[in-house]
Amino acid sequence: MSATDEAWSLAFNRFGLGARPGAVRSGDPRPALLAELSHEAGARLERPDLQPTATLLQTVYDDDWRRKEERDRQDAARLAMLGMPAPSVAALLPPSPLDDAPPTSMMNEPRPEQRIFRAEAQARLEQACSAPIGYVERLTAFWSNHFCVSVAKSGLCRAAAGAFEREAIRPYVLGRFADMLRAVEQHPAMLNFLDNAQSIGPNSVAGHNNRAGLNENLARETLELHTMGVDSGYTQADVTQLAYILTGWTIVGRDGRLGEPGSFAFNPNAHEPLAATVSGRLYVEDGVAQGEAALADLAREPATAQHIATKFARHFVADAPDPALIARLAKSFRDGDGDLAALARALIADDAAWRAPVAKVRNPWELTVAAYRAFARSPSDAGPALGALDLLGMPLWQPGGPNGFSDDSVAAWASPEGMKTRVELAGRFATQIKDAPPPPALLEDVIGPTASKATRDTVARAESREQAYALLILSPEFQRR
Repeated sequence: MSATDEAWSLAFNRFGLGARPGAVRSGDPRPALLAELSHEAGARLERPDLQPTATLLQTVYDDDWRRKEERDRQDAARLAMLGMPAPSVAALLPPSPLDDAPPTSMMNEPRPEQRIFRAEAQARLEQACSAPIGYVERLTAFWSNHFCVSVAKSGLCRAAAGAFEREAIRPYVLGRFADMLRAVEQHPAMLNFLDNAQSIGPNSVAGHNNRAGLNENLARETLELHTMGVDSGYTQADVTQLAYILTGWTIVGRDGRLGEPGSFAFNPNAHEPLAATVSGRLYVEDGVAQGEAALADLAREPATAQHIATKFARHFVADAPDPALIARLAKSFRDGDGDLAALARALIADDAAWRAPVAKVRNPWELTVAAYRAFARSPSDAGPALGALDLLGMPLWQPGGPNGFSDDSVAAWASPEGMKTRVELAGRFATQIKDAPPPPALLEDVIGPTASKATRDTVARAESREQAYALLILSPEFQRR
């Protein structure tokens, strides 16, 4: 195997989302990776069928209202059957701002957030499958997992998770970390996921009116997960002070009192009005500017650079990455003031990122997309991919906690049960392949000279074409990167 063959294999697998049939493998692959970083569209995903967050949440708000109205009408009807006076029944009916009362059958209809989720998933899958190499899509997935939300939190999160990635992650994947951090923390999906929308300062107008109190979830995860990292030296006092600073960062409700329903808003009545200190810095700004100033400083903390560099190297290169590589990436982050395109360039320019053994196991998203790409399949329905992700333990936009899915790949994805599921899904996927090249030719095209003799012999000895395709997917060269 030549150095060029090995380099292209790493380009497609370590940094991208897998090769497609007919992929060019000549010369140094780094210019091709750099070309993806310099593409004018960047990481953006803009389609006419995908709507902004506020529009999506207005759809959810209206559906919730219709369902509540229908429940109230049904309750009123049941009470009427028990002989309640008509005026009492009428009093139970809420005034409807809608033109027509919803039919009773709507209570059994799918909620709009499910339709929205499927459309967003389909768009994400198509973008990943069509990328030349997939480096920018891998970067998007990394940052989306770093700043994760979960569709299991609420209907609002389920409807907004895809838009969150489109609006708060993708525009900044090749931009500045500080801008991404601000966009993330102000997005309705994050404010809902980490319960900041109802966080109220004790000395605010709402606090004096005995409304609900302070919630520290967003502040804690901003320090622990999003910026400085768990062992960076911040204190519980820093968490509380940052939580004070972020009070009033909320989501406009259906009534539109603070702005366009479903959008981010700053509620001065809920904001703690006092100055606050985080990591030794005093913040005296008014309103939303106080939180934005604190986030900008956290984005520039040396501990943030170290935390990001460590996660970046672990995601792309090795479960236990070279400390020297981490140090160089952290320096790039600091020197570039959080320039994420510069960080992505620094990774592929570093020889250590290419020398590390091929030992990481593809996570379920990477494996699913790589399978589609290897067989040149254009997914017309996200359903099978979503089902596979669920079975493999990585349901789309649904991590088990705010720390996202693990990048310790062997521990997370190579358990006996996980590998058994991969075998079953590979067999199921292979039975659906009808028009792919013969297995040996496809192996040569997709895996190429990196395929071992054992892999070639195993595929060649398969009892059927379907079994050969499944064995190709299950080969070490396909499963690892």
